[in-house]
Amino acid sequence: MKLASLFSGGKDSVYATYLAKEQGNEISCLITIHSQNKESYMFHTPSIEKTNSQAKSMNLPIIIQKTKGKKEEELKDLERAIKKAIKKYKVEGIITGALHSEYQASRIQKICDNLKIKCINPLWHKEEISYLKEILKNKFKVIIIGVFAYPLNKSWLGRIIDEKFIEEVKILNEKYKIHPAGEGGEFETFVLDCPLFKTPLKIKSFKDFKEGEHSWRREIEVKK
Repeated sequence: MKLASLFSGGKDSVYATYLAKEQGNEISCLITIHSQNKESYMFHTPSIEKTNSQAKSMNLPIIIQKTKGKKEEELKDLERAIKKAIKKYKVEGIITGALHSEYQASRIQKICDNLKIKCINPLWHKEEISYLKEILKNKFKVIIIGVFAYPLNKSWLGRIIDEKFIEEVKILNEKYKIHPAGEGGEFETFVLDCPLFKTPLKIKSFKDFKEGEHSWRREIEVKK
């Protein structure tokens, strides 16, 4: 099946794309939504512009759709982007990185139903710790580029998801109910390398921004 991936550059969307391809589907293009609303319920925002570099490394075309990020209205912009993918690349379905978010999954499903295409959710209801270990097993290099919940702080920015990280988020889940995969928006990620990439990305420079008492975001510049 020819598919387009809703692609934020974070671990969930990239790994979902990887799984969909492993299942024998053709990845025809990526779709990235650039939201002006950093508090968007639907879309990842840290370093979102860098999905262009990931797309180049994957040798895939990318559709960029801008949105003001107003709740519910942003879905119209998402639908516009999906229509472009259907028209230009003849896609028959959409891949999402939804793990547990009924809010995201139900809204994307509704758009797909309206457009009479499939909605593919390869990560749906995966157990979080097993999922993180699976990412490591499949040689994904993932870094943290945003933290948005106590007790996470600036020191977590730039950390790689590795065995130590997994052990620490297990403890944070037990003590503070931090979702181990960041599904509640507790942290955001960026993929620097994985089996889909022809060449790994490297961080050239970065800037950190404090956005609230427990909110930090890292904007990165990358190179091949």
